Amino acid sequence: QEIVSGESEEESNGVNLMEFSDEILLHILSYVPCTDLVLNVRRTCRKLATLCLDKSLTHTVLLQKDYKVNKDKVKQLMRDIGKEIYQLNMAGCYWLPSSTIDHVTRCKNLVKLNLSGCHVTSLRLSKMLSTLQHLRSLAIDVNPGFDASQLSSECKATLSRVLELKQTLYTPSYGVVPCCTSLEKLLLYFEILDRSREGFMLSGQLMVGESNVPHYQNLRVFYARLAPGYVNQEVVRLYLAVLSDRTPENLHAFLISAPGSFAETGATKNLLDSMARNVRLDALQLPKAWINGSGLLQHLKFNNPFYFSFSRCTLSGGHLIQRVINGGKDLKSLTSLNLSGCVHCLAPESLFRKAEDDIDSSILENLVVSCCNLRHLNLSAAHHHSSESIGSHLCQLLSRLKHLLSLALPVCSITDVAANVEKPPTASNLVPQTFGRKVRIGIQTYPRNLADQANQKIESSVFWALMGSLRFLETLEVIGSSFSSAMPRNEPAIRNSLPPCVRAQSVGDSEVAAISQLTYLQSLTLAQLPNILTGSGLINIGLQCQHLRTLSLANLGMMGKVVYMSALMDMLKHCKCLRDLRLEQPYFCAGAQFFQALSHCSSLQRLCIVSRSGTLQSDAVMSFMANCLEVIMCHMFMGESLTVCKNLQQSIVRSFQADRPALNVVIFPLLHEDLTEVIRDVPMRHLDEITLFKSRVAEEPPNLWW
Repeated sequence: QEIVSGESEEESNGVNLMEFSDEILLHILSYVPCTDLVLNVRRTCRKLATLCLDKSLTHTVLLQKDYKVNKDKVKQLMRDIGKEIYQLNMAGCYWLPSSTIDHVTRCKNLVKLNLSGCHVTSLRLSKMLSTLQHLRSLAIDVNPGFDASQLSSECKATLSRVLELKQTLYTPSYGVVPCCTSLEKLLLYFEILDRSREGFMLSGQLMVGESNVPHYQNLRVFYARLAPGYVNQEVVRLYLAVLSDRTPENLHAFLISAPGSFAETGATKNLLDSMARNVRLDALQLPKAWINGSGLLQHLKFNNPFYFSFSRCTLSGGHLIQRVINGGKDLKSLTSLNLSGCVHCLAPESLFRKAEDDIDSSILENLVVSCCNLRHLNLSAAHHHSSESIGSHLCQLLSRLKHLLSLALPVCSITDVAANVEKPPTASNLVPQTFGRKVRIGIQTYPRNLADQANQKIESSVFWALMGSLRFLETLEVIGSSFSSAMPRNEPAIRNSLPPCVRAQSVGDSEVAAISQLTYLQSLTLAQLPNILTGSGLINIGLQCQHLRTLSLANLGMMGKVVYMSALMDMLKHCKCLRDLRLEQPYFCAGAQFFQALSHCSSLQRLCIVSRSGTLQSDAVMSFMANCLEVIMCHMFMGESLTVCKNLQQSIVRSFQADRPALNVVIFPLLHEDLTEVIRDVPMRHLDEITLFKSRVAEEPPNLWW
């Protein structure tokens, strides 16, 4: 209506949107959610009515982060354009009732369907898949109560033609894998808890009647990601058992992501031996116990590898160069490399080396030269200390990787060696990182703009130069090598944290200010930067990084006080595109001033605050929720009482649930013994993407799923 009614005003200015070519208008409309196009924009004028139904806009429908969509909108959408939809993504639409899935049957031509995170029963799945004869790609959850015997013959016929399957398991089961006899890509996410809600121990043995053998003969990609717990390990071994008998000849990507210890067995050893003899891989990730101390990498053959992950392995730099890079072999095909937690990966050997010893820069230089097209690199969770006198600094070598889009580094790796050696310890460096009695110290005045910082010549630092050379970087993580979140996955909250690395003691405001050079930055994570005194660098980021969508800050500066609060509030006033904010800091005060500043983030959708001994003001939270209409997730784990938390949570749900169907609110004491029970009810989308802290750079191969 605004477009039509504003025509006269536009004509007077010489611009009329409707005079643009169809190609330009279609490009503009491609940024509008499909539900808005079909249900709203289409009704404005005849021209837009035609364009909104163009095949380029209706071929693929993405609802996965359309938090305003409800059952009625989905029903109307399927009724209007169901036959035109070939790809439908409803991943993470946890708020939609299971009956919504019934309307997918109108999409007779569907080729790809993603229902991860949606409520789907065995009977509903059977009814829906029976009508989707062209389906070739499917993503579903397998929840307790799933019964494969309820799948009809028509449903199984559809599954037999599926080539790609992504299956998230919340109960021990093969799910629909045995029915998918033509699988080429299999992605498995194991989220099975060791105990039921009633406290009973669960078994990893599959239920009777589900022992059908999976069909892997055509498999090209096998990926399994395990949440912590022994049941997940038991179940994945059953999936791997068939692979150990006969390895698919066309397998080119084999990836298993398992936290903690996942011991190698005779069956898995046979599988790896068979892979070494029969296949050439393009992507590889294995549990650390399967690589450590073995000569496996020496025997595996690679074709044109695009992804390697050796996360948490004790792989030395010498082995990395010899066995993976093959002594400097051209690896221009490699675009993603995860060396998170590989404490010795930049050292020639690991036998007599301490984790804090200096790196061998020649190994990193060899890596940079061989893998010159890297786009995603993760070096976090390790002490990568550059030598004072030998070789180039780590930041100088990384600056050669001009194609980097995402980068994760430990805090101690970005410090200037000379400055760290010559600079006497400041007062803040001498303050113990504990929760004991607060110590009053003198704090020098730090500049709040780039011009003043230029006068201090911080541009001469190696980290400043690195940020200046990676102009197109979209994701940056700078995480303390000894940092651990206070909120782990399936355990009580951590009460004590390890002190930061000695080399990291000088990293603070000036290094944060250097990040503001990243004009296209979209996601930023900063954790355990001990020398943050005012947080002045955050203001520069807010002003310069206008594309920032995700911000995660944890344990910055002294632990007994939030020294950067004023700067954070100034920063937030400029973050108009910010959608996700995660803050983890002891003694954080979520009061009226903070929420007033946060209200400037008009695009904010998800907020998570984790604070031991932290406080909140209920009225300020309610006012914030009323002002920020896009917020659909509010998670706060603070030091308040259970009564205060429950009352606030109920008030938010009561006041805003009706207008925000996707609203998910969890407000709970961080140190309460029932925290893990509360966490298990959080939708996996929020839990995995923001609530739980982890490094996400090169966590999975790029474009693993559409």
